[in-house]
Amino acid sequence: MQTPSYNRDEYLKLPDSPGVYKYFNDEGTLIYVGKAKSLKKRVSSYFVKSAGLNLKTKRMVREINKIEFTMVNSEFDALLLENNLIKKSQPKYNILLKDDKTYPYLLLTNEHFPQIYPTRKIIPSKGTYYGPFASVKAMNNVLELIRSLFTIRTCKLDLNPYKIAEQNYKVCLEYHIGNCLGPCEALQSEKDYMKDIDHAKNILKGNLGIPRAFFKAKMQEAAENLQFERAQRFKDKLELLEKYQAKSLVANPQITSLDVFTVVSDEKFAFVNYLKIKNGAIHITKTVELKKKLDETDLELLLTALFRLRDQFQSDSKEIISNIPLEEPIEGLHLVVPKIGDKRKLIELSLKNAMYYKKEKALLSGKAKEKKNRVLIQLQKDLSLKDIPEHIECFDNSNIQGAYPVASMVCFINGQPAKKEYRHFHVKTVVGPDDFASMTEIVGRRYKRFLNENRSLPNLIVIDGGKGQLSAAVEAMKAIGIYGQVPVVGIAKRLEEIYFPEDSYPLHIDKKSESLRLIQRIRDEAHRFAITFHRDIRSKDAFKTALDEIDGIGPQTSNKLLKHFKSIKNIKEAKEEEIIELIGKDKGNKIIAFIKK
Repeated sequence: MQTPSYNRDEYLKLPDSPGVYKYFNDEGTLIYVGKAKSLKKRVSSYFVKSAGLNLKTKRMVREINKIEFTMVNSEFDALLLENNLIKKSQPKYNILLKDDKTYPYLLLTNEHFPQIYPTRKIIPSKGTYYGPFASVKAMNNVLELIRSLFTIRTCKLDLNPYKIAEQNYKVCLEYHIGNCLGPCEALQSEKDYMKDIDHAKNILKGNLGIPRAFFKAKMQEAAENLQFERAQRFKDKLELLEKYQAKSLVANPQITSLDVFTVVSDEKFAFVNYLKIKNGAIHITKTVELKKKLDETDLELLLTALFRLRDQFQSDSKEIISNIPLEEPIEGLHLVVPKIGDKRKLIELSLKNAMYYKKEKALLSGKAKEKKNRVLIQLQKDLSLKDIPEHIECFDNSNIQGAYPVASMVCFINGQPAKKEYRHFHVKTVVGPDDFASMTEIVGRRYKRFLNENRSLPNLIVIDGGKGQLSAAVEAMKAIGIYGQVPVVGIAKRLEEIYFPEDSYPLHIDKKSESLRLIQRIRDEAHRFAITFHRDIRSKDAFKTALDEIDGIGPQTSNKLLKHFKSIKNIKEAKEEEIIELIGKDKGNKIIAFIKK
């Protein structure tokens, strides 16, 4: 198994075998992980001009600077490896499951007279974890059942045999009401206690048949010995167990264990529902949302969710049923699309859940969109704009008496920050503290690039400042020929006045207006972004200046440190070995001594 690196023009050298390929950009960041039955054919398809790639994929291909690959034995191995790499690195062009929940588990502790209690933290050395459960209610139902059927302690005492022998413990209320048999006072042996634990394990694993058969046999035995009260107790427990099982949807006693996956999708999202079936009953149900990144097919989306959900909910079922067929079989798994019978009913139930989730998502999105549209429509009216300002860009600049002149641009799409579109600017052509000239430069640079790249101009440009700043931006727009094509306004901080080009009287929007609040929010975000960038530049420059004063440390070394560690804080917090490995022992020791001053 090898993982050599390739330039994008050398894809034809890839092997014709199963594997996983990784795309990196020019900064060395992993941007995409894919699987392939044939690495050579799959990777080459991205670079063939006639491949008919969609816009998102073309954008990704433009970013590819390096390719790495790993050969595996089968397509199934490639699926597993791809899943692990995506979970670990979360590349920006891969589908990601959005699910930040920490699910509850039941922990069977690894100690004398084990306890069973709920937890969200997994520490493997503590014992065996069962779950995760899709909801706290489902977990509590199982725990309540176990505590009703068996006498398992709920205390946190350390029931080491030596401590029990010292007679330091006394039985509590749980003993007196019959929920515990008093192992703390040696009134119950560990061997007898573990019998209940073994039955509890079967319930936690979903094997209800074993404890059911046990209670039935005990009930019959007690009845034969004319111990009717004892027989009634076992009958009550048997009914409790059967009542619990009846709460779950029983598919069919003939169906043992299988996984159900269905997928429905629209242009931007897919919704995958998962049902985990154990002994004919549904134990877990979960619906996840996946955002499409590169116009993936329903099958690709289903496989992404399939491996991650099976891993998350610890499924080892070999049989999987779904609403869409596989193109090729997956080694070790049997996936079918049932047409009739109880398995088809399970597919219909799963699809019903997925469709409901999709409908709810559309409803919530519609309400959110309606609110956003209301604010944008109001802004359109207040500023007398021709179009709804769905795409707004705002500029601000920052300097201290002309030192470290920088600027920022923030972008809001549909009234929300589009942080990937934010930009920082180093002011290059202006000498001294001239905010107007700085604004002219950065606005001109920004939209000249738009014209060169054939990109659509925004619906509104906002300038942080009054008439002077606005006039500077207008000058830049006139120079590149876009003045009049895009509305531009300035917002003055003191009275929150809105200025228009060639109009000496400002517009005063109602202070309680949602449209003014949106402009203020955009302006404040641009200011924050500029100030943060300015602070970072000053900090880096001060650090580099201080480093330059160290004998034997020059600009090249200080730049290398900043490029690797990204910030001054990271350099100060870095391990000494890491600094020495980067710049050598002699220079490294000098830097370490300087940091520790």
